[in-house]
Amino acid sequence: MSFKSKFKRFFELEDDVVEEEVERPPEKERTDSAKEEKGGNVVSLQSVQQSSKVILMEPREYDEAQEIADHVKNRKSVIINLQRVDSQQARRIVDFLSGTVYAVGGEIQKIGPSNFLCTPDNVDVSGDISEILYPQD
Repeated sequence: MSFKSKFKRFFELEDDVVEEEVERPPEKERTDSAKEEKGGNVVSLQSVQQSSKVILMEPREYDEAQEIADHVKNRKSVIINLQRVDSQQARRIVDFLSGTVYAVGGEIQKIGPSNFLCTPDNVDVSGDISEILYPQD
């Protein structure tokens, strides 16, 4: 047998083997089996492009600060209007939320005289609101 025929025969055998291995289940079944093989670490693109929410809250007492903190822990941004709360309770709410935001690696920013923005670590806020329009209390 010549070298050329051996070479040709070798690749013919390879093609047969490849054809057997190439048979794959339909696309949907492949992703399910991939999840099983990798321990469920496959993330669908639909969950990655999920829209994020911004929640507006206007607490009337300190007890509502826990609900705001829960939203931030669930990776949602919250805008808080503290105009309806007396100044002492507003300070307590901001202190509580500052600790929560720090714990999740987020940010808290003053965006108005009585308005704050709390964001988790997955949200990046850029820009500043002028202090001229809203002098500090």
